[in-house]
Amino acid sequence: MRQYFYPAIFHTAEEGGFWVSFPDLPECLTEGDSAEDAYQMAIEALGLALTDRYSNQEPIPAPSAPNQIPLEDTDSHIVIIQFDMEAYQKKHNSRAVKKTLSIPEWLNEEAIALGINFSQVLQEALLTKIHSR
Repeated sequence: MRQYFYPAIFHTAEEGGFWVSFPDLPECLTEGDSAEDAYQMAIEALGLALTDRYSNQEPIPAPSAPNQIPLEDTDSHIVIIQFDMEAYQKKHNSRAVKKTLSIPEWLNEEAIALGINFSQVLQEALLTKIHSR
């Protein structure tokens, strides 16, 4: 499990809400209507920036020390954003994986006759089982 912790600067927007920048990742910017919204958007933006760099085989910079980052105004503050690469990849990776299973022949014939999509039924059943725990 790979965890990343990057400092983000939360700037108070003139129109309300916040816009967020990452000193170590200049391409990474986002915004939110509230601090909570901006924080969630910052996690997603950081994830996009890091996975894009990883996919393009670009270096992933080391995070700056928060006390070394100058703030341009008193309405800005530094927030450490945590990003879990494994959780992000699980959430955003929809690559299909082939599974082999066995069911009774009569059940197979009935399902085929009804035009049931086996993959869809299995996915729905697995999601139901996972979310019931």
